[in-house]
Amino acid sequence: MSNEIVHPTIKDGWFREISDMWPGQAMTLKVEKVLHHEKSKYQDVLIFKSTDYGTVLVLDNVIQATERDEFSYQEMITHLAMNSHPNPENVLVIGGGDGGVLREVVKHKCVKKAVLCDIDEAVIRLSKQYLPGMAVGFDHPNVEVIVGDGFKFLEDKKNQFDVIITDSSDPEGPAEALFQKAYFELLNGALREGGVITTQGSENQWLHMPLIINLKKACREVFPTVEYAYTTIPTYPSGQIGFMVCSKDPNRNLKKPLRTWSEEEEEKLCKYYSKEIHEASFVLPVFARKALR
Repeated sequence: MSNEIVHPTIKDGWFREISDMWPGQAMTLKVEKVLHHEKSKYQDVLIFKSTDYGTVLVLDNVIQATERDEFSYQEMITHLAMNSHPNPENVLVIGGGDGGVLREVVKHKCVKKAVLCDIDEAVIRLSKQYLPGMAVGFDHPNVEVIVGDGFKFLEDKKNQFDVIITDSSDPEGPAEALFQKAYFELLNGALREGGVITTQGSENQWLHMPLIINLKKACREVFPTVEYAYTTIPTYPSGQIGFMVCSKDPNRNLKKPLRTWSEEEEEKLCKYYSKEIHEASFVLPVFARKALR
């Protein structure tokens, strides 16, 4: 009698990410061992050790993070916003239950308080158990964790945060509301003057241009300054993911960091983000530049 965990996405020793959100293509990773599977109150949670990408967190059959490449996402979604603000002291993370964004936020010495609000306690609990390199973010003394709905949490928060980072899953399932105009209005209200947000910018220029166009439009109706940036990450669909970066300050140039680290500090603190990458990440291929004009 084998006590091996089986999962419908794993066949012949390979995990397969097949989804209508990226029709006609799939991402596959070779599985060494399935570590955990449970159905939380909100989503299907699978954790496995892969042969080449370390431990992998999968929510509703979609890869959220792997140990090998997670930093390119966590660093960019965090530092694009943090370094576009002159002095971010109060920071809110919506989602991000794996702790990766928190880990990046507290690298900024100016942060007095970082609040994380994630709807699913299972993600937080299991990341602490299986992804300690990301969950280290939870250990910082200035961090407060709230298990709950980010949308509801924001409703009575006015003028409280300098930076808000939405690190959500895809716009299908529990995170759907976090891609709509009403949500951006809540974010805007919760920000202090000159505040900055980044949000998981709905995927990928190769796959989701209409979605990105609509997201940018929704953001523009709420924020005076809106830019789209992206990062490269092998285990997300088509190898890249984008971010909407928005500010309440109409004169803020989000494409140039307001605060920078020295090269030595960058190499100590980061594996992907740098001041040059900050600027480069807003430079889009011609087809995307035209579509998002």
